[in-house]
Amino acid sequence: MGPLMLRGSAILGLLTTVFPGRFWGIQHSLCLGRCHRGCRVIQAVFFGICVLTDLSSLLTKGSENQEQERQLKKLISLRDWMMSVLAFPIGIFVVTMFWAIYLYDRELVYPKLLDNFIPPWLNHGMHTTVLPFILIEMRTTYHQYPSRVGGITTVCMFSLCYILWVCWVHHVTGVWVYPLLEHINPGAKIIFFLIVTIILNLYYILGEKLNSYLWGSEKCIMESREKRSKTD
Repeated sequence: MGPLMLRGSAILGLLTTVFPGRFWGIQHSLCLGRCHRGCRVIQAVFFGICVLTDLSSLLTKGSENQEQERQLKKLISLRDWMMSVLAFPIGIFVVTMFWAIYLYDRELVYPKLLDNFIPPWLNHGMHTTVLPFILIEMRTTYHQYPSRVGGITTVCMFSLCYILWVCWVHHVTGVWVYPLLEHINPGAKIIFFLIVTIILNLYYILGEKLNSYLWGSEKCIMESREKRSKTD
């Protein structure tokens, strides 16, 4: 029940930052909120699937219904896919990149003006809390990663969609979601978006390696025990 309670807490924490209500009081913060909200929705949906998987596993435990087993395997596959190509790389990227740029020059990513509209707890809810939740999830649950090519392709597709969304927001509102983009020329913007895509792919590979490191030996032991139980 421990992981189930943890995932439920993660969902509640993320949902409080998905609909921040009155705090998005100016145009720039509204644009920033829309883009970051999508990342938080991904995390909330992922942990929701985790909770659904845990509940289904508890309800079908000891059952010999093959259809229920088949549905549970589909949920586990969906959970593992979301963790590997979306939840982990995006969650780590948002936290590390935001705070790295913030420490270098906060005006490039989160102008001091926003402190008048967004309280510190909401800022940390958007840019900090996802890190411990996603790392604990990685440590407490084994996730089956897809093929390297398939995973990287999915990450690149997501990155492209996010870049197009950022450009569309600028086209509609005239405001760049990230103030950093206001200070660089079009060529530098292209390089910036390429670097973002590369970093996301590196975080995908990091998640794959970390999952293998944490669960490699334990997974082998579990598989050997399953084989012995079947032969017995």
